[in-house]
Amino acid sequence: MKAINIGTPYLLFLGDAADPLAAKVAQGIKHWRAENCVGQLRLPDCHADVGLTDMTVAQARAAGAQTLVVGVANRGGIIAENWISVLREALEAGMDLAAGLHNKLADVPELRDTAAACGRRLFDVRHPSETFAVGNGKPRSGKRLLAVGTDCSCGKMYTTLAIEKEMRARGMPVDFRATGQTGILIAGSGVSVDAVVADFIAGAIEALAPANDPAHWDIIEGQGSLFHASFAGVSTGLLHGAQPDALVLCHEPTRTHMRGLPDYQIPDLQVCIDANLDVARLTSPRVECVAIAVNTAALTEADARHYLEETQQRLGLPTVDPFRHGVAPIVDAIV
Repeated sequence: MKAINIGTPYLLFLGDAADPLAAKVAQGIKHWRAENCVGQLRLPDCHADVGLTDMTVAQARAAGAQTLVVGVANRGGIIAENWISVLREALEAGMDLAAGLHNKLADVPELRDTAAACGRRLFDVRHPSETFAVGNGKPRSGKRLLAVGTDCSCGKMYTTLAIEKEMRARGMPVDFRATGQTGILIAGSGVSVDAVVADFIAGAIEALAPANDPAHWDIIEGQGSLFHASFAGVSTGLLHGAQPDALVLCHEPTRTHMRGLPDYQIPDLQVCIDANLDVARLTSPRVECVAIAVNTAALTEADARHYLEETQQRLGLPTVDPFRHGVAPIVDAIV
C-alpha cells in the first residue's frame, strides 16, 4: 500500500467560512500540529479565524509552505467557484493542494490541468486511490493502541491524538495513525478507511501500522462503533487489522441513542468493552482494554467528575475526559 504523504508546512485555507465551526478542520490542524502551519488565507467574507498569521499565497510560499490545505467545509462539501482562482494560484506558486471534501480537487478541470502543467499533486484524502492487500492476520512486532467507541463521533480522534502527544512528551517512541480525512490532514498521512472496499480494510490497517521496534507504539484512530448498524463493518475491519495490544473505549454519556439511528440505544459500557475485546482477539489474543475516555462537554465540571469517578469505580479502569483533564492516567496504565 502506498499511503498518503502530504508535504508540510501548510497554508490553511479558510476561504469564506460562514462561521468558526465551518473551519473546524483548519482549527484541528492548528491545535494539534501548529508547528506544521505557516499561516492562514482568508477571503474577504470569511467569518473564521484560527489564530495564525494572515498570508497571501506568495507570502506563504516565501515562508516555505509546501501544501495549501482546504481547512473549511461549506454546504455540500464542494469546491466553491470563488475558491478556484486562489487554489490555482497556489499550484502555480509551487504548492500542492489537499482537501477532505466530498467534491474532489481532481474533478475540477482547471485545478487538474494546472496541477499537471505545474507538476504538483492533488490530495483528495477522503477518496483513497491506493491499492490494498487483504489482511493476513500474521503477528507483527511493535505495540498498537486502538480507540473504539460506544457510538460515532464521541472523541476517538481527539483521544488518540492526546495519547500520542502525552507519550511523545515522555520520550516514548510513538506515531499517530490517521484513519479519517481530518486526522490525515492533521498528521499529513494515513488512510481514509471508511472509503476502502470492505475486503481490504484489515489489510489497509496492517499496512498503515506495520511491524515496528518492540517498544514502539502506533496510536490508531478509531472509526464508528460495533454497535452502530451503519458503520460496524468499518469498526470490525479496524479491530482485525490493527492487531491491538490495547483498546481505549470512547463514550459520550448524554446520548440516548446511536447518532442518526433513534431505534438503536447506546450500549452498556461493559457490554461494549467485552464485544470489542472478543472481536479484537481474532488477531490479537492478548488484547486488553486499558482505559475509558469520556467526552463530558455536555456536563458541568461537578457532574463530569462524578460521572468519571463512578465509572472508574464500577468498571475498574482509568476513566478521564481527555479534553478537560488530559490523558496521563491512560498512558500511566499503558506503561
